[in-house]
This record gives sequence, C-alpha cells and structure tokens, in this order.
Amino acid sequence: MESVGSIIMLGIIVLSIIVFSVLTVTSRKILRSATYLLFTLFATAGIYFHLDYEFLGAVQIAVYAGGIVVLFVFSILLTSHPGDNSTKLTSKKRVLGLVAAVATLAVAGYALFSRCADLCKTLPSMDFITMDKLGENLMGTGTGQYLLPFEAISVLLLACIIGGIVVARKR
Repeated sequence: MESVGSIIMLGIIVLSIIVFSVLTVTSRKILRSATYLLFTLFATAGIYFHLDYEFLGAVQIAVYAGGIVVLFVFSILLTSHPGDNSTKLTSKKRVLGLVAAVATLAVAGYALFSRCADLCKTLPSMDFITMDKLGENLMGTGTGQYLLPFEAISVLLLACIIGGIVVARKR
C-alpha cells in the first residue's frame, strides 16, 4: 500500500507531464517548446525514479533529456531564428482533423484498455517486477512481447533520417 505522500508526489509528476506536454505542442516559440519538452522528459524520469527504476530514470535523463533535447536545440539554432514566433496555421479542415483526432483517441483507448484487461486476467500477481523481467517482456519474441514493434520503429526512424537528408540536400 502506498503512502498518501507517495500518491500526491505521483499526481504532481503526472500533472507536470500533462501540462508541459500541452505547452510543448502549443507554444509558438520553438525554443520554448524545446524547453517544455525537456521538462516533460525530466518528469518522465521522475516517474521512473518513483517506481524505483533508478537505471531507467538515469538513462531517461542522460539520453533523452540530455542528448536528444540538446540535438533539437542545435538543430533549431542552425536552421531558424529561435526568437521568432511561428506563423499561425489556418485550415478549413479543422472539423475533419478534430473528428480524426477523436476517432484515433477512441481506437487507441479501446486498444489500451482491452489489452490491459486481457493482461490482468492472465498475469499472475507480482509484487515487484525486476529489471530482468521488464527487459525480457519488452524485447522478447513471444506472445505479448515487443521486439517486432521495436524493430519496426527503428526502421521508421531510419526512413525519417534518410528523408531528412533528402529534403536538406534539395535546399
């Protein structure tokens, strides 16, 4: 049973993730957006530390908050004027975009909750999941394990990098 202070701390971390995530995508200044992303990644590391996954929290801070955000900031500084406001996007298809967003949220929510319901029925009760078991579940090839989606995402990221090089080369 968790203490009240632990639950309050988790609530603060979750609330900060939500607030900074929304600020990341709604800010019109790109450097502020990168800073809000940094705060979101720090708060995510806070969740890992709260769950006593110190190694995962340290990796989150070192790799994502340290490396990726610095890479974003360098990219921003090299390619644009960081102090300028981005132009306000206007579109006549906002309603269609809103309908698509709500439909995607509904499908993702259904997939998440149905998967969680299935897993809760089949998994034995565990008091504490070790890092070995977590790594085995994430990178295994069996049922309910995630090696194939991980590899698919790595191919997608490679395609994005190649596409970025092609677009930069045309300029």
